[in-house]
Amino acid sequence: MKKKRLVILAIVAAVLAYALCLPQQLFSDVTYSTVVTDRNGELLGARIADDGQWRFPPSDSIPQRFALCCINFEDEDFPVHPGVDIFSICRAALQNIRAGRVVSGGSTITMQVIRLSRHKERRNIREKIIEVILATRLELRLSKNEILALYASHAPFGGNVVGIEAAAWRYFGRPPQELSWGESATLAVLPNSPSLLHLGRNRTALKAKRDRLLAKIFNKGIIAEETYLLACEEPLPDKPMPLPQYAPHLTVNCARSKHGQQIQTSIDIHLQQKVEETVSRWNEDFSARHIHDIAAVVIDVHSGETIAYCGNAGFGSGRPGCEVDAASAPRSTGSILKPLLYCALLQDGDILPHTLLPDIPVNINGFTPQNFDRKFYGAVPADQALARSLNVPAVHMLRQYGIPKFRQLLVNSGMTTLTRPASHYGLSLILGGAEGRLAEITRIYASLAAQIRKEDWVGKDFPLRDRMAVFYTLDALKEVNRPDEIDWRLISSVRKVAWKTGTSYGFRDAWAVGVTPDFAVGVWVGNAQGQGAPGLIGGQTAGPVMFDIFSLLPPSGWFDCSFYGEYINAEVCKASGHLRGPHCHECDTLMLPVTAMRSTPCPYHTADGQFILPPAMGWYYKDHHPEYSPVKSPERMPIQFIYPEQGAEISLPKQLDSSDGTAVFTLAHTDPDATVFWHIDDNYIATTRFIHQLIVAPSPGHHSCTVVDQDGNSISVSFTIK
Repeated sequence: MKKKRLVILAIVAAVLAYALCLPQQLFSDVTYSTVVTDRNGELLGARIADDGQWRFPPSDSIPQRFALCCINFEDEDFPVHPGVDIFSICRAALQNIRAGRVVSGGSTITMQVIRLSRHKERRNIREKIIEVILATRLELRLSKNEILALYASHAPFGGNVVGIEAAAWRYFGRPPQELSWGESATLAVLPNSPSLLHLGRNRTALKAKRDRLLAKIFNKGIIAEETYLLACEEPLPDKPMPLPQYAPHLTVNCARSKHGQQIQTSIDIHLQQKVEETVSRWNEDFSARHIHDIAAVVIDVHSGETIAYCGNAGFGSGRPGCEVDAASAPRSTGSILKPLLYCALLQDGDILPHTLLPDIPVNINGFTPQNFDRKFYGAVPADQALARSLNVPAVHMLRQYGIPKFRQLLVNSGMTTLTRPASHYGLSLILGGAEGRLAEITRIYASLAAQIRKEDWVGKDFPLRDRMAVFYTLDALKEVNRPDEIDWRLISSVRKVAWKTGTSYGFRDAWAVGVTPDFAVGVWVGNAQGQGAPGLIGGQTAGPVMFDIFSLLPPSGWFDCSFYGEYINAEVCKASGHLRGPHCHECDTLMLPVTAMRSTPCPYHTADGQFILPPAMGWYYKDHHPEYSPVKSPERMPIQFIYPEQGAEISLPKQLDSSDGTAVFTLAHTDPDATVFWHIDDNYIATTRFIHQLIVAPSPGHHSCTVVDQDGNSISVSFTIK
């Protein structure tokens, strides 16, 4: 009885040992290459595994041609045996005894999977017994197709190439599913002795082995005679080929975040190729002007997916900076954020689309913004100020909206680079005082277009949600002058694009981002190492590249503004762009965001119907609008300081001859013949007429300047000399 129990225990122990003998993961200690594919599974690029092997992550399937070649060469009885072929083992043993050395192994494909997973170089009887036991256990766990796929993924194919996926790309430059019979047979015979049959040597022996395999499958009726003869004529590959390298910066990013995995991206490889060709062509042109780097991103507005990503031109060329992923690198934003501020103000009802904004000299604690052309226009409609990218009106808008509020809006929109408090950026935030990433900013622009189209991918946290405000923003941006000087309104075939440029201080960064109802395209041009270059201006460099990329995309129409129930109809003063005031006569009716009713009525029309701007605005406005000729009005103060502003802090550096520095105070008066008397700290200084400018050199400290005209009108400002 006791002996019987021992036998039962021994049997149970043996069964348990057999059941548990196979590791849960056979290749758990193996490292794989990082493989990046496009949206349809086509290879974009790969990075070698940590052990220096080209070993793609295992695939669940195996191409039929390679499977048939592999089975007929390695293990003809693979479909039917239980993991071990006793007849083959006995035959191999007899052959080895007769030869006095190992000439045949007799291993099945299942046994080879076990051997590959154990990484055992020595092949003795003990190892062979272990392989037999584990092979039969593996047959109970996996299907034949799964076992064959494991073998194909981990078999050596010469050099540092492991697995059918890597071998097909390294030797034939395409995926294994597209291999011919001759190519499949070549790879099928390589794992048998990969070191002996290296492609660079023993080519005669390799071809003979391949052709014998092809003859075998022909004799079995698997392939036709013509196919067999053509396959035998196929040449062997000369040497390993480089893997595809599309979107290489994206591949590098994937290798960092998902190392050793196969990652399917949203990239469209066919568009990617065209975008890279376009970027490369422009890069050659710009290089002659000492501008060496270009990045481009294309986003599908409908899905929010990035369908083309060019981190930089010339990856791997050895040019300094070419490895930098400029599409993800923080760069000075220039004016590229202005549309977001305009849209936010429209959404909150702080301005209307055509509200006149001041464009006059301003000094805010020493910050004195200038327009790109160094001119002032007095008063400019908000949409024109955006389309013309005027800096001074943008600063006034940011001052009105609030720097902390705008910074938070940018963060909520998706910018990850604003890591410092709002006080660090100040009003320069709207002129390039912060850094942004091309990929993120292009996505924000795509979100604007998607918001109009009500696409689901735009999150509920996206702050610019008023569709009418967004529509007016994009409608203003389609008026931006194009680099080819084409007026799209005159040519029906020219696509409409809402786009914005940006140029950073010192001509270091040039931006262009544009959207249509279907796509968003962002382009950055500059030098990844940071140096500026003459002519590095958004409209002249990034703009042409952006429009070239748009030409690769299917044409789009324009946005539908039928936002039923999401807007109001309101009367707006034609002259000022404000809501109609009590004295406005010429008005338009506009569809506006509901919040528009919060905005102020027209402040510029007097009771007698005169349109009169504040003196400083009118001083510059009349130079660009000859029809503007205001008259005196008791309702309006006729005097206004242009410089300095109230509370200005003024620095007066020493002159070259070491004399004290000076400042030029400027005043505007609605009466061109007015006489003005100037006082500083209650001391009379001078009198001016016609042109009211005064050169002064006050001592350091706090001062006040008071001016009085001949009619007794007076105005004062306080200022500080540093």
